[in-house]
Amino acid sequence: MASQAIDRQPSGVAELLSDMVAKEGSASHGYPLSPALEGDPAVRNLADIAHFVCLLHGRYPGVIDHAAARVVHPTARTFIYRAAPGFAAERSYLTRLVVAAGPLPSTLGQSQSEAAVANQSHALATLAQSERNGTAIGAAIALVLDWRPIRRVLDAAAQRFGIQVPPLDLPGVSETLAIATEASETPGIERAMAFGAQQLLVQHRGLWDLLESRESARRHA
Repeated sequence: MASQAIDRQPSGVAELLSDMVAKEGSASHGYPLSPALEGDPAVRNLADIAHFVCLLHGRYPGVIDHAAARVVHPTARTFIYRAAPGFAAERSYLTRLVVAAGPLPSTLGQSQSEAAVANQSHALATLAQSERNGTAIGAAIALVLDWRPIRRVLDAAAQRFGIQVPPLDLPGVSETLAIATEASETPGIERAMAFGAQQLLVQHRGLWDLLESRESARRHA
């Protein structure tokens, strides 16, 4: 499915990335909208999400920080410098959320779950440090775009655990897609951007798959 998204001929990289995030990102995964995140069972499940999203994106340096050392296009660098402090605030939010959520819910296969997310974190760091021109900015753009559906779940957790939801201070969708268009100066860069975005979304969907399987394991324990 992902390779087909890259191979077709859209009107531009902005449409390609927007379509990819909509169809292959967090918003299209079933678990963020699952009934398991409502009612009494939601407490453990939202705590689980907070902990594991923090494991993936709560450490410094992250995707955007790594990308800052690789991105050379002037406008794309401006985007990175704009996004970096905003995502630093998101890491702080994740930390507060994890503290408010309390201990990680006991779930069968805990060590394997943590190892899987550690591998995902390593994969994202490698992606964001790629020397292929376009890959790092593609990953950073996808993170900014896909963070919004992730943030909606985190905000639901924050409301459940009684902490204030801070404003989101990341570049807007239109601004981000405009940067993608401006930075894709050649077909090769465009392909690299699409690859970086695609691979980041693969890791996000993998995280939601893991979280969904953990919820099922707790429910059937």
